[in-house]
Amino acid sequence: MDINKVIAQELGIKVGQVEATVKLIDEGSTIPFIARYRKEVTGSLNDEVLRDLYERLNYLRNLEERKETVIASIAEQEKLTPELEKQIRDAMTLVAVEDLYRPYKQKRRTRATVAKEKGLEGLANIIYLQMTNTPIEEEAKAYLSDEEGKEVPTVEDAVSGALDIIAENIADEAEYRTYIRDITVKEGKIISTAKDAEASSVYEMYYDFEEPISKAAGYRVLAINRGEKEKFITVKIEAPEERILNYLEKKVIVKDNQYTTPLLKRVIEDSYKRLIAGAIEREIRSDLTEKAEDGAITVFGKNLKQLLMQPPITGHVVLGWDPAFRTGCKLAVVDATGKVLDTVVIYPTEPQKKIAESKKIVHNLIKKYGITLISVGNGTASRESEQVIVELLKEIPEKVQYIIVNEAGASVYSASKLATEEFPNFDVGQRSAASIARRLQDPLAELVKIDPKSIGVGQYQHDMNQKKLGEALTGVVEDCVNKVGVDLNTASASLLEYVSGVSKTIAKNIVAYREENGKFTNRKQLLKVAKLGPKAFEQCAGFMRIMDGDNPLDFTSVHPESYEAATNLLKKLGYSLDDITSQGLIGLSLLAKDRAKLASELGIGELTLDDIIKELEKPARDPREDMPAPILRTDVMEMEDLQEGMVLKGTVRNVIDFGAFVDIGVHQDGLVHISQLTNKKFIKHPLEVVSVGDIVEVKVLSVDLKRKRIQLSMIL
Repeated sequence: MDINKVIAQELGIKVGQVEATVKLIDEGSTIPFIARYRKEVTGSLNDEVLRDLYERLNYLRNLEERKETVIASIAEQEKLTPELEKQIRDAMTLVAVEDLYRPYKQKRRTRATVAKEKGLEGLANIIYLQMTNTPIEEEAKAYLSDEEGKEVPTVEDAVSGALDIIAENIADEAEYRTYIRDITVKEGKIISTAKDAEASSVYEMYYDFEEPISKAAGYRVLAINRGEKEKFITVKIEAPEERILNYLEKKVIVKDNQYTTPLLKRVIEDSYKRLIAGAIEREIRSDLTEKAEDGAITVFGKNLKQLLMQPPITGHVVLGWDPAFRTGCKLAVVDATGKVLDTVVIYPTEPQKKIAESKKIVHNLIKKYGITLISVGNGTASRESEQVIVELLKEIPEKVQYIIVNEAGASVYSASKLATEEFPNFDVGQRSAASIARRLQDPLAELVKIDPKSIGVGQYQHDMNQKKLGEALTGVVEDCVNKVGVDLNTASASLLEYVSGVSKTIAKNIVAYREENGKFTNRKQLLKVAKLGPKAFEQCAGFMRIMDGDNPLDFTSVHPESYEAATNLLKKLGYSLDDITSQGLIGLSLLAKDRAKLASELGIGELTLDDIIKELEKPARDPREDMPAPILRTDVMEMEDLQEGMVLKGTVRNVIDFGAFVDIGVHQDGLVHISQLTNKKFIKHPLEVVSVGDIVEVKVLSVDLKRKRIQLSMIL
């Protein structure tokens, strides 16, 4: 198989682009580095295409490796024919390879292997080839044991053993399995039924449910799997059995023979029901689950990206508020740089309900530290805390706003080794409050400290392949961190380890170097960091930013390999490096007219030149500026205040396969079903219309106070 050609066809790109990218990957380049600094080489492939390419490259290389193993195993058995080898080499999936290998695989003892040991293969061949004009019972006599106590005492035993051999041969035929799998997927159904129809659960819609396999939605597959795992429902695949048996009969029964035809019909049914159907059902369900997981991981990744790329709220002293009932609300005051100034515990909620005392403490903190923003976690007691905050804001003269933030993962972080190292003298509540404040000031820098799986912007994340999910989400975090870039002198080890080419060890070494030698003044000093060699420097340097360093280019995303070209470009256009930091290069793109000629003179490609010009015009521009800013609140609404037809502004908190959850300021997020997202065009997935963090206008369709459900519409 020409892997590069296959990938090019699948992704709709040129073979040359694939070859160039594969070469870079094999040389140790990371996806963010290739996407940003090797556009000339790859033809501007973006990080999403590059990650798809990387995934397919690994799969197809593993496939080729498996083919070689299978071919060697069959050759060792001296059963490899040129036709079989070609079939294996032409196979495009691991399933197809395993189907072809099945007859030659070392099996555990089966009824067929026992029959073969008894010498019944000859009789099986007579029946299977349909060549006899003699009753099979007569043929079978030749295979009986002639001594007392031998293993084939009767004609019936001989025929039964022969049929077991034929049944296994049919089940091992790759062509038959492929047809049965395909027709079952095309025409079969997935069916679920209740184990106890009276039992109350969230799976009630699946108590009597069926859906064509070909139309099975990913989120329903995952819900059914979970319902089955929790023992509320039983699940089965219903195949078009009659069509399958007819197909097998046409393939196996090639002659009209009165002696063999009835036996072959019997053995075909036995082979399908006993040896094929169950295995195909497991394969189909496994495939459905894998596709559903891939879809869910994609959605999770896109949601995570939006969350990480939310714009930082800078210049505020923030009060982080981790709400709770019995143990009290933990508060942390964090200055505009993220430094924790103070922590305290108050008890405004049940059972203590010390509201007046709590308000006084919070007001004193506001006055003492100049707090302008309160960041409230959305967990237990969030609603009650919000009521107290709103009452206080109405009573005090200071202008303070608040925002409800998604606190998913804050408790995971606060109990982690990393949090203990960062705040050795704080308890978990104080750490959590500090995290809630900081994730508002710089969501990316704070959220990278949390395992991406714990951030909570997906569906069924605990049910899926954790390794696959972890790898995908880590890739998303890497892309976000490298897109934004990091301040080399302030970034934590948690943030640095996501930078292209930087391992956990190197990240810690960078922080250690900083502590020993003071601030970095130029990017070249990175080469003095332990274990950060020339290759790692090449991969990471462009993503590291240095404010007020020796060279203004170190503040930009221009890679050190292009410094000479960037300096010469500025000279040609009548500027100097000092003009970078003074923001004096806004019209640079208008001056650089003949790009092809200019690029040639500078010895770089046009795409690299375009990137350098964009960066020099807006050095270290934060791509998060383009994202919608969070809604800051000063008042609160109750669910009871909502009325049908009311139009409100809200923030998209989560996007799933069947819609989006929107925070409209009543503590309970409302659901905009996919059918209510737009009427302008047909959409297959909500992500075509909305993303996490979007600010949207919604209309209230219905409010169910008892079940705490709000139905919303974006069709106004």
